[in-house]
Amino acid sequence: MRFLLPLGIFALLVILLALGLTLDPKKVPSPLIGKVAPAFDLPQLHNSSANFSPEDFKGKVWILNVWASWCVSCRAEHKVITRLANMNLVDIVGLDYKDEPADGQRWLRQFGNPYTLSAVDLEGR
Repeated sequence: MRFLLPLGIFALLVILLALGLTLDPKKVPSPLIGKVAPAFDLPQLHNSSANFSPEDFKGKVWILNVWASWCVSCRAEHKVITRLANMNLVDIVGLDYKDEPADGQRWLRQFGNPYTLSAVDLEGR
């Protein structure tokens, strides 16, 4: 009788482990896929007199990549974004987040500019 509880817990753990092993660890559902991009209107990084809004790409498939010159992981991600941009499959828009425009421009000159256009969000709205 005293072995039933530990045996039951062990059996439950084995079942949960077996179920976990059948899942694809690379498949992470995103709550944002298929959703409308939020409305915003931000100045372009390379032309501050022009703005960018998701309305500019309405009806098109495009990727919004949020990055910053101070972001360490953005440097590794940038290589992947650049390869994707070179395939010319989809427009990629960059959003320079909480970054000085001069720093963002310098970063793109140094590492390459894969974006169709870049906007800048100084305040992190």
